[in-house]
Amino acid sequence: MATIDLPEHILQALSNVLQQLQQNLPELKQQTDFSASAFKWQDQQLKAIQQPKKMYLNDLKGIERQKEKVIQNTLQFLKGLPANDVLLTGSRGTGKSSIVRALLTQYEAEGLRLIEIERDDLSDLPLIQKLIENRPEKFIVYCDDLAFNAEDENYRSLKSVLDGSLQSGSSNFIIYATSNRRHLLPEFMHENTPVTRVDVPQYNELHPQEAIEEKISLSDRFGMWLSFYPMDQNLYLEIVEHYLARANIALDEPTRAEALRWCQARGQRSGRAAYQFSKHWIGSQQLKSL
Repeated sequence: MATIDLPEHILQALSNVLQQLQQNLPELKQQTDFSASAFKWQDQQLKAIQQPKKMYLNDLKGIERQKEKVIQNTLQFLKGLPANDVLLTGSRGTGKSSIVRALLTQYEAEGLRLIEIERDDLSDLPLIQKLIENRPEKFIVYCDDLAFNAEDENYRSLKSVLDGSLQSGSSNFIIYATSNRRHLLPEFMHENTPVTRVDVPQYNELHPQEAIEEKISLSDRFGMWLSFYPMDQNLYLEIVEHYLARANIALDEPTRAEALRWCQARGQRSGRAAYQFSKHWIGSQQLKSL
């Protein structure tokens, strides 16, 4: 059979076209590697995270009550007993997401697995359920920093899931979410003032109280709420001391002063700020000894 020798510039043009087509084609779906302990829901696939960051419950100070409640709920879930979906809300850097990650470290050997999902992908929750419905493991579906703006309609998908067939205790996965906002949706001053008939769009709702109830009902779908609060100076320094002690560094007066300056520069005293200062201080001290 005769072959056709194409000019070099035509071959190069065809090669460029093929490369562009390949870049625009959707990624081929891969089989989920269920040997992993953590996953990321992305492009409607469960992508394994082979080495998730280790967090430890013992490192989380000042939130003993919250830890106790979330651990009990998680153990009920692992044992196949009724358990609630959980909403963790409050100040930034106070350990909300750290608790969820630490649960994986603590209970991975007992079959606990973690699936991270973005807010905009929450409508895919039924797809996740279908993928894992026959798995023996127990999955926490985890959404970090969950909140919706006034125009966002994605919250309706989460409402239906939380109050439907995926309700906690009836499947092998449960939903844990963290948020800085207690009611997940913004509330406005005019919603708390007496209703008057004026020609302004936001007041044209015939049944305004029902619209307000719909907004706050999303958080009501979570069976358990846990609140996290700003910490005082003593607790902040206790956390710093805890991390420094692991590197055999004492919290002396100069170090204490540096730790306080660190949190003041960031405008907050939190476990996150304490951990970040500890990394900075331990690294700087170890660098001096090199």
